[in-house]
Amino acid sequence: MPKTATRAGARHQINFDLNTWLDARSAATNTALDRFLPSEKTKPATIHKAMRYSIFAGGKRMRPALTLAAAEACGGTEADALPLACAVECIHTYSLIHDDLPAMDNDDFRRGKPTNHKVFGEGIAVLAGDALLTQAFEITSLAKGWPRYSHRDLVLEVAKASGSLQLIAGQVADLEGEGQKLSVAELRYIHERKTSALLCCAARLGGMSANCTPAQLQALTDFGYHVGLAFQVIDDILDVTQTSEQLGKTAGKDIAAQKATYPSIVGLEKSRKIAQQLTAKAFAALKPFKGRAAALEALAHYLLTRDK
Repeated sequence: MPKTATRAGARHQINFDLNTWLDARSAATNTALDRFLPSEKTKPATIHKAMRYSIFAGGKRMRPALTLAAAEACGGTEADALPLACAVECIHTYSLIHDDLPAMDNDDFRRGKPTNHKVFGEGIAVLAGDALLTQAFEITSLAKGWPRYSHRDLVLEVAKASGSLQLIAGQVADLEGEGQKLSVAELRYIHERKTSALLCCAARLGGMSANCTPAQLQALTDFGYHVGLAFQVIDDILDVTQTSEQLGKTAGKDIAAQKATYPSIVGLEKSRKIAQQLTAKAFAALKPFKGRAAALEALAHYLLTRDK
């Protein structure tokens, strides 16, 4: 990842050190998560060890980063946004634990380490995921609330993104689509819900933590939606083009499971073009911020170029 991110389709360069920015936000997120989650010694110790094993297994903390960057773009503070950033990460991690289970994607590695059920067993892995999802709502309740966005609004935002119409809907459609010949529209439905919904939620929560205007919230919604889709299209591409060591998880799983992906439906080159088009739309959504969204632009650029 370059130290300075270049705006896609633009003539100038953003003087933004994304490495340093991400490292600082990741450290802040980890410190906050360590504070919010019960310690490994808290009874029953096994479940808390399992929760922490997956939460602290590594990763760039992209969803919390989106929350914090969105807050920054709207003039908010990191302190106000951190609880919501942590809540999003808890939901993301719970979904990964459950996705990796034998009944789902049946994966043995995640972020270069054995998956939760490989270490703690399937029963504890299910419960660890359940506990992290519940933890997300507890952490959300600790956010202070703002004039335009009450605790009710925050909880509803998290619930909708993680519920049966969005995140879970995407996983259901993904499971039912295995071995089926899906259309691009059907695959887009899966990606919109399985991946884009939570990324969009992350950006929206960041804006809410800054008491953003309705126009700013709509811009963040458009940004998160398009970046989320681009992220998943590129994930499909990486599953085909990179090794397990590069990915930190088992490569080629989509092909082995006979899952529909953008490369399998429209081909590799067209998939790359779709990702570029989606990211261009994400950049366009940031125009109302008039240069105050450098972190969001840099994050989007990183998501577009992580296969290179």
